[in-house]
Amino acid sequence: NVWRYCTEVFDYLSLSALIEDKIFCVHGGLSPSINTLDQIRTIDRKLEVPHDGAMCDLLWSDPEDIDGWGLSPRGAGYLFGGDVVQQFNTTNHLDLICRAHQLVMEGYKHMFSETLVTVWSAPNYCYRCGNVAAILELDEHSHKTFKIFDAAPQDARGVPAKRACADYFL
Repeated sequence: NVWRYCTEVFDYLSLSALIEDKIFCVHGGLSPSINTLDQIRTIDRKLEVPHDGAMCDLLWSDPEDIDGWGLSPRGAGYLFGGDVVQQFNTTNHLDLICRAHQLVMEGYKHMFSETLVTVWSAPNYCYRCGNVAAILELDEHSHKTFKIFDAAPQDARGVPAKRACADYFL
């Protein structure tokens, strides 16, 4: 079944990426169960995301202006503070954590003395938030540039042509 195969692809995507051994890229954030990048490498990724644990935390945790760890109001992952980011970055010799997962009206937002940045790439989220979006571009020396963009105007988007549903979606 095509739908099942499409959704199963997500069970094989990488949990994070490392750029030039200095920039840690992750969807959500950090986990109280993870202190080192090597611990992330040992996670068996080829399964559905569990409702708790390190994999869940990497996908759903969020930074917050707190000390240490806190409970996430989302019901999955944790909230983590600048001290947690500083410790993780120091332990792993990182300069930056780059993440997504939270709407940022300006497209991107630095936190904790620019040791973490949230980059949001969906303009006018859900067609109602009015936010801009951003893409983080790194040059060959890892200098950061943010490309900011708006949603396409409604009249420029057009209306998709009506097509009959393919049999596999019925």
